[in-house]
Amino acid sequence: QMQVAESGGGLVDSGGSLRLSCVASGFTLDDYDIGWFRQVPGQEREGISCIGREDDSTYYDVSVQGRFTISRDYTKSTVYLRMNNLKPEDTALYFCAVGSFTTIEEMCLNKAAIMDVWGQGTRVTVSS
Repeated sequence: QMQVAESGGGLVDSGGSLRLSCVASGFTLDDYDIGWFRQVPGQEREGISCIGREDDSTYYDVSVQGRFTISRDYTKSTVYLRMNNLKPEDTALYFCAVGSFTTIEEMCLNKAAIMDVWGQGTRVTVSS
């Protein structure tokens, strides 16, 4: 079965860093697009960073450009999200998702996009 599991969330001070991990199982990581999404209660889910199955093309939301970096480690079947210079507005539940799209922008920007698999989420809290 296709499955992903997130980890690495926690409590961090403003300006600090965290690295989130999305561990894949039941499928070949290279064959699918992977995305990181976040959601706060009462707000819309937003795609913050996605990485494509072809040539590791990437997309970043403008709110995290220059601060977050998405990458793959194929030997560990893991996608990482390195988050630097964290801000209180980054506080949210972070989800990893798996899908197949024509462009990586479609995965992160299309609110109607259907994913093959969602993880259960890992919580990030940034204090001022």
